[in-house]
Amino acid sequence: MKVVCGVKVGNMKDSDEAKRGRVGVVDFSVRELGPEEVKIKVAYCSICGSDPHIVGGAFGLEPPFGLGHEMSGIIVKMGEKAGDTGLKVGDRVSGNFLRYCGSCYYCTTGLQEYCTNAGNEPCMAEYVVWHKSQVVKLPDNCSLLNGCLLEPLSIGTRIMDRSRIKVGDRVLVSGGGPIGLITCQLFKKYGATSLTLSEPNEERCKIAKEIGVDYTINPMTEDLFKKGMGITNGLGYDVIVEVSGIPSAAEAVLLLAAKGSMVLYEAMFPNEYKLPLNLYEYIYSREITITGTYCSHYNFQRSVQMLPEMDFSAFLGEGQIFDIDDCEAAFAAHLSGKYPKIIIRCNQLDEE
Repeated sequence: MKVVCGVKVGNMKDSDEAKRGRVGVVDFSVRELGPEEVKIKVAYCSICGSDPHIVGGAFGLEPPFGLGHEMSGIIVKMGEKAGDTGLKVGDRVSGNFLRYCGSCYYCTTGLQEYCTNAGNEPCMAEYVVWHKSQVVKLPDNCSLLNGCLLEPLSIGTRIMDRSRIKVGDRVLVSGGGPIGLITCQLFKKYGATSLTLSEPNEERCKIAKEIGVDYTINPMTEDLFKKGMGITNGLGYDVIVEVSGIPSAAEAVLLLAAKGSMVLYEAMFPNEYKLPLNLYEYIYSREITITGTYCSHYNFQRSVQMLPEMDFSAFLGEGQIFDIDDCEAAFAAHLSGKYPKIIIRCNQLDEE
């Protein structure tokens, strides 16, 4: 089967191109099905902001290595013990790309995302084999195309859980990528006020206004602190989510944190970046909680209920869907920043 992979760049060891890596299609055999597993014919897999980082060596993987974790597809084969959860051949599905063992220390103490035996398979492929516990059926009124965005939506759900948002809280989101825009939609549904997006891209700001954001600030041309304080009547924001991954933004948003606020850092920042932090100012005198999230935890069954309620039109427009053989062009389009989301069509299925 075809799998989109991070691949070697010739024999160059130290060039910039070699450090960045590149993508290509590699042929792999489909793994044998276990008794509690299902074989899924992948319809779509969207490119995550982390995928180019992985290709560029962020996790130190040895190429060729498979990519992708935001997928949807149709079950085409099942192990003999895979049907006890109600799954069946022909079901349209998505789910959690991580398989947890269920028995290690972290799995048994409610921290499954840190499972010491966790595994995953690349979903930017024609087929994937998943354990039944990973699989979530899509609602009848949700297309396979929308279904591949369940995993990014699950990140937004996790952010809602961690933010402890209350109705009427003033909220700032820094970064208008897919997670930022999804998070803005969810915050609006949760009753956020003074909902503000900090984002320099005018098109992303336009999308944000269409999905309910109250204010947008261009941090490159406007004074983020001054405008944010003006919007919040000098109080600052009760919840701040930083999803741009830009170190300067990580520092800038802290200045806008209200007393007793929650600040979440959700992006993949450079591995070596260290946030300057005055403990007296932020932790002692203002009692600000600073945290983040690692993976989505178990919220996919809740998140899938929200899929039909979300506006993903900006993610699924013309020029944003590429066939699997055009993966290099797809990644180039993603890196161009022109579109908020790029989707790879792994198989042409009848529904679409």
